[in-house]
Amino acid sequence: MPASPTAAADRPRPGLPASPAPPRKRAMRSVGGTGMAASQGMQEEEAPEALLARLEGAARRHETPCGEGRMVWHLWGEAAAEPLVLLHGGSGSWRHWARNLETLARHRLVLCPDLPGLGESAMPPPAADPAPVAAIVRAGILALLGTEAGRPRAYDLCGFSFGALLSGHVAAQSGAELRSVTLVGAGALGPRRQVTELTKVRSLEGEARVAAHRHNLAALMFADPRNIDPLALAIQEWNTRRARFQSRGFAGSTSLRDAIAAARCPVALLYGERDAIAWPEVELRFQALRAVQPEAWTGVIPGAGHWVAYEAAAAFDAMLLEMLARRLGR
Repeated sequence: MPASPTAAADRPRPGLPASPAPPRKRAMRSVGGTGMAASQGMQEEEAPEALLARLEGAARRHETPCGEGRMVWHLWGEAAAEPLVLLHGGSGSWRHWARNLETLARHRLVLCPDLPGLGESAMPPPAADPAPVAAIVRAGILALLGTEAGRPRAYDLCGFSFGALLSGHVAAQSGAELRSVTLVGAGALGPRRQVTELTKVRSLEGEARVAAHRHNLAALMFADPRNIDPLALAIQEWNTRRARFQSRGFAGSTSLRDAIAAARCPVALLYGERDAIAWPEVELRFQALRAVQPEAWTGVIPGAGHWVAYEAAAAFDAMLLEMLARRLGR
C-alpha cells in the first residue's frame, strides 16, 4: 500500500423483557505475544487504559487533510489484505471499535478514522448537510489506499450510527472502488425515532461525570445496563472530552435514505434487536431502506442495543465477516 499523504437508565426500557446477561469481565489479553499477534495461550486481566494503549500502539497512524487541519487515521492488519473501512458513531472515535479490531484485523486491512471534528481530527468546514463531511472522509480513503492497475483500490465500508449516515453519503459519491456498504444502527432513514433523554456531561467531574456516562450509555447505547463495563466507560470518557462536531441534528432526517438510494454497490443494514433508536419498529427501517435499495440485506443481532458492535462483539464480527466473504465469493 502506498504511503499516506502524511504518515505521521439502569433498567430495561418499558415493554422490553429483561434478558439475562452473564457478568462482564475485565478486558482480557493473551500473554506471550506482541501487538495484534498475541498468543492464544495463558491470559491475564488487562485494564481498559492498557488495552486501548495496546491497540493504538499496534496501529499505523496516518493523516489526511480535513478543513484547516488534519484527519487522523489508524490502520491495523496486513497491508496486502482486503481493505475494510470502519466509521464510528457520533461523539466517538476509533475506540468505538475497540472490541472488534483484533478479530477483524486478522482477516482484513482495517482503516479507522477519527471522523472530522471528533477524537483527534480537525473540524470540517461548516456544512448544512453530511455530504461535504463525507467527501472529506472519501478523499482520505482514496488517498490512503491508492490505486491498483490504474484504478482506485477496492474496499468495503461499514459505518455505525453517525458513521452509517456518512457511509451512505460516501456510497453516493463513490464508483466501482466501493465493493459494499454495511450500515449499523442507522438513523436518518425516514421513520421517526424515540426521544432519548441524555445527561449533559461537559460541566461534570468525578463520580457525577461517571454516573452521567453510565446513564447515557444505558439510555442510548446498551440493551442491558449490566453490560456497561469499565472499558465502555473509559471509551465514553475519552470520546466525550474531545467531541466538537454536533451530529445529532441529522438523525431525524431522511438524509441517509436519500443518499443510499444512489449507491451502486450491495447494501446491508444491521441493528441490535433492542437498539434504542429503532426499537420497537426495526422493520420500518428495513422497509425504508428496501424502498430505495430493494436488494438490500438486513439483519438483527438478538439481545443487543445500539452499540451492537461492542455489546455483542463476537456475534457482530461473525455476521460482518460472513457478509464480506460473500461479497468476495468465498
